[in-house]
Amino acid sequence: MTDSRYDGTIDWDRYYEDADDEKRAEASPSAHHAGDVLAEFVAATDAARVADVGCGTGAATFTVAEAHPDTTVVGYDAAESVLEENRERARERDVENVRFEHAVLPAFAPDEPFDVVFSYFTLQYVRDVARALTNLYAAVAPGGHLVCNYLNEAGRAYCLEAADDPHANTDRAFVFDPDQYTERFAALLDGDSVLSAERIEHVLGVEPRSAFEVVDRPDTQWAWHHAPLVCVGK
Repeated sequence: MTDSRYDGTIDWDRYYEDADDEKRAEASPSAHHAGDVLAEFVAATDAARVADVGCGTGAATFTVAEAHPDTTVVGYDAAESVLEENRERARERDVENVRFEHAVLPAFAPDEPFDVVFSYFTLQYVRDVARALTNLYAAVAPGGHLVCNYLNEAGRAYCLEAADDPHANTDRAFVFDPDQYTERFAALLDGDSVLSAERIEHVLGVEPRSAFEVVDRPDTQWAWHHAPLVCVGK
């Protein structure tokens, strides 16, 4: 049963409570690359405050916090279960510049703005994605950046190819669990969370640019045309 807090996707609290290491990794695909890119972006922009929205198990959050001990890093997620695990890990690893807080997109209204607001493989789960973008960008301090990736029409078309029979398409990207595939990606499959550079500019009034104009592209996986990584300055 889907929790109403996660309209257009699965119950992420239940997901993390039951997830083994493989399923946790599936929740944040290529998270090791995301952490490296975000850490490099923070270094390039001298960001003092960073938000990782949809942080999951905190792979990118911890990478940045440990690489930049003078930077305040806050990881936000919808699932309280994974947030508490992340808090315990921060205590165990004695990472003092990181904390974890609850947030469920499209709502996002932190008490203070951030120099970088980062959201990675999260927006595709949000039906009211325009409101999510607006709230994420509102949390960016003047001179700062929203950095996010998104699934575009090519990404949706790719995912739709597996939707009729996920069990016959388990070799395809994103078909992590064929039993939950259409529920997990409902907002994307329905077209509600699909984004483009043009739509982002229409919503925010600022043209996005590739994040790899600021930092180096780690490998060819980041060249996927269906999941661009962009930054939007303020």
